[in-house]
Amino acid sequence: MSKVDVLLGLQWGDEGKGKVVDVLTPRYDMVARFQGGPNAGHTLEFDHKKFVLRSIPSGVFQGGKTNLIGNGVVLDPVLFRDEAQSLEESGVDLKHRLLISKKAHLILPTHRLLDAANELAKGDKKVGTTGKGIGPTYTDKVSRNGLRVGDILSPDFPAKFETIKKRHFAQLKGLNYSIETQAPDYAEKEQEWLESLEYLKEYQLVNGEAKVNDALSHNKLVLAEGAQGSLLDIDYGSYPFVTSSNTVAAGACIGLGVSPRNIGRVFGIFKAYCTRVGAGPFPTELFDATGDKICEVGREFGSVTGRKRRCGWVDLVALKYTTMLNGVTDLIMMKSDVLDGFEEIKVCVAYEVDGKETTEMPFELSDEVKPVYKSFKGWQQDMTSCTSEAEFSTEFREYLKFIEEYLGIPIYIVSVGPDRAQTIIRK
Repeated sequence: MSKVDVLLGLQWGDEGKGKVVDVLTPRYDMVARFQGGPNAGHTLEFDHKKFVLRSIPSGVFQGGKTNLIGNGVVLDPVLFRDEAQSLEESGVDLKHRLLISKKAHLILPTHRLLDAANELAKGDKKVGTTGKGIGPTYTDKVSRNGLRVGDILSPDFPAKFETIKKRHFAQLKGLNYSIETQAPDYAEKEQEWLESLEYLKEYQLVNGEAKVNDALSHNKLVLAEGAQGSLLDIDYGSYPFVTSSNTVAAGACIGLGVSPRNIGRVFGIFKAYCTRVGAGPFPTELFDATGDKICEVGREFGSVTGRKRRCGWVDLVALKYTTMLNGVTDLIMMKSDVLDGFEEIKVCVAYEVDGKETTEMPFELSDEVKPVYKSFKGWQQDMTSCTSEAEFSTEFREYLKFIEEYLGIPIYIVSVGPDRAQTIIRK
């Protein structure tokens, strides 16, 4: 029986997971998304084309591979339809490549309204959600009030939908949110949502856990694709500025119905620097020209939201923490090329808390947590032209070696540009 390999982000998301899944997919038979929703955008670039995937696994561009949206995912039928139709127009035979778990929960139009109302109620303490209704959908899931993909096949679905909609309207009223004045187009949005369900029914709606385990029993190779990043995990991230699901490797077991003993390699992805979107603590954030330059060169704007990302130096204390949580076996470093033009590059190797240095992640990140840096000489080399590890400069090799030794894990892949071809697999 084969095992499920897991690929996930080690920082606050946006690490470049989509590209890596696309690169690794040729060796796998199935690619499965195990959590998250359309708030996560995975960007892929190849053949001078750019694609952004929100809910659909990043393996769909490799023909002959099965792709699964697992039960841990929350799915917006309208956004799914838009994304799927766009892929079909580009030539992707999606209906024959994609399976959708019946146990995945549906994002309703009212979930979006609740997302907006909750953020407004928090005032200055906003979490900075994407407004896609992710949090309220997971809340309904946990409180046993949600609707699942499989429910749309039930003759009782209209009644179930009306029940949960009535409940949401009451919650919105309690939050002083007026649908009439703050969401006057709600009726149109609801109609569009109901129509999108008919499109969803054209896909293969399956028992996802059965499909994954059947593949494993036939020695098929499965890659589990995570969304967001480990520092956004609902349990282990920088709470409360986190997402609403478990983004760490253990989430793959729950999100796909896989036994922990059937997890194989864990690929942990991180950038050569660090970014964050929205509110929340960020110890190594740069508020100067250096941070602006990283943002500009790295094109650090959300692929789904378009929001500018906050930028800073790589944080090895945080990476040590997330590699521990995930049991990472292989590291993958992205966007090495973004730092090509810097004379000096810094790495956070410890935190200073209450005047004492520590390499342990504190209970809560705050302004009192100060980064302790080690400086490196910049490699000042055009990494985008590198085609093999032999072309790496001495300075870049030293940077890689230090990170590997600090984390105790080998860097398996180095990305030197956005295109599929700009990927160096190290021996």
